[in-house]
Amino acid sequence: MSNSDIKDINLAEGGRRRIEWAEREMPVLRLIRERFAKEKPLKGVRLSACLHVTSETASLARTLVAGGADLVLTASNPLSTQDDVAAALVNIYEVPTFAIKGEDNVTYYKHIGAALDHKPQMTMDDGADLVSTIHKDRRELLPDIIGGTEETTTGVIRLRAMAADGMLQFPVIAVNDAMTKHFFDNRYGTGQSTLDGIIRATNVLLAGKNFVVAGYGWCGRGLASRARGMGSLVIVTEVDPLKALEAVMDGFQVMPMMEAAKIGDIFCTVTGDINVVDTSHFEVMKDGAIVANSGHFNVEINIPALKGMSKGDPMRVRPFVEQYETKDGRKINILGEGRLVNLASAEGHPASVMDMSFANQALAAEFMVKNAAKLDKRVYSVPAEVDAEIARMKLSAMGLKIDELTPEQVKYLNSWEAGT
Repeated sequence: MSNSDIKDINLAEGGRRRIEWAEREMPVLRLIRERFAKEKPLKGVRLSACLHVTSETASLARTLVAGGADLVLTASNPLSTQDDVAAALVNIYEVPTFAIKGEDNVTYYKHIGAALDHKPQMTMDDGADLVSTIHKDRRELLPDIIGGTEETTTGVIRLRAMAADGMLQFPVIAVNDAMTKHFFDNRYGTGQSTLDGIIRATNVLLAGKNFVVAGYGWCGRGLASRARGMGSLVIVTEVDPLKALEAVMDGFQVMPMMEAAKIGDIFCTVTGDINVVDTSHFEVMKDGAIVANSGHFNVEINIPALKGMSKGDPMRVRPFVEQYETKDGRKINILGEGRLVNLASAEGHPASVMDMSFANQALAAEFMVKNAAKLDKRVYSVPAEVDAEIARMKLSAMGLKIDELTPEQVKYLNSWEAGT
C-alpha cells in the first residue's frame, strides 16, 4: 500500500506466521471476529489506532476490519513495532500501517499525523498520544469524532486529567479499567514479559540478585512476584502507604528508592510517573547496575541526568543495552533506551493475556458506536456486563465451567430481612 510506511514489505510472510501463531492463543478475539464478520457493528467507521504493532495487535486489527471498520494503524512506541507484522498487515491483510521499529521521534509523530490524516470518527489509543495530539494540534478533527478507547494505565491517567480540566472533547472508554484487562494484562502479562525483556537484553541470572521494583500497582505486583519466583531478592519502593503496606504483607522488603539505589543490582520502574530513578539515585548505584522501565513512557528513568553525569556517549554493549560510564568510573546499564523493556527487547505480553485486553478493545469500540450520542465528554469504564462476558468466554475457551447461583441464593443475597 502506498498509504503506509513500514520497514520492508518482503518481511510479510514471516509476519503472517507470527500472527497465526499468536492467534492460536486468542480464542475470545476469534469468537468476537466471527460475530463481527456477520453483524458488521463498526461498518463504515473511520478508526485511527495508535497501538503497539505486534502479532497480537494484528489480531485485533483483523477483528476491527471484520466488523466493518475503516482502520489505519500507527505505533504507540518507537521500539515496540515488530517489522514483519507491520509488513503482513500491509501486504496480506491490507491494513494501512505506519510503524518502523527504532523510528526516531520525528518519524513517530509524523506517523501519528498520518493516522490522523485518516480523519477518524473514533480513536483507539495506548498512551493517549492520538487524543492529546488531536486536542493540541489537530482540533479541526474534533467535530467528526464520536469517541475513543484507551488501553493502558498511563493513558487513562492523562485522559482523566484532561477531563478534570474540562479539556476532553469526546467520550473515551478506559479499557484498562476492565478487570479482564488490568488484572490479567498488567499483573500476569507485565510480570512475565518484563522479566523476559530483561533476560533477553542482558542474559543475567536473576537468582540471588537484589531486584528493585519501583511501584506496587498491578504491574508492580506481577513483576515483584515473578522476580521472586526466579530467585531474586525483591525490594519494593512506593509513595502510596496502602500499596507499600500491601507489599510488606506480601513478603517484600519496602524502602525509599534512595536506600534501594545503594544495594540494588537490577531496577525496574512501573509507576507511570517522571524521574522515578533520578540523579541522586544514580550517584549511589553500584558499578554494573542494570536499569529498566516497564511503564509506558521513557520518562521514568532520568536518562538526560545520567548522560550529564557520564564521561561521554553511552556504549552499545548489547543490542538493547546502553552502558554509561560515570565520571567516577562506575558503569550503569540502561535497557531499551528507557522505553518499555518488554517490547523493546522482547515481544510484549503473551497472546493469551492480550486476548482479553483486545477483546475489551473490540467490544468497547462496538459499545461506543452504539452509545456515543448518549455519553458525556469524560472517561468511562468498560461496562461490567462486557467485562463478565469476556471472562465467561475465556473460561469456556479454556474448557472450564463454574457454578451458578440458585434462585434461592439470589433471593437471599438481595434480601435484607434474612439473617442468621
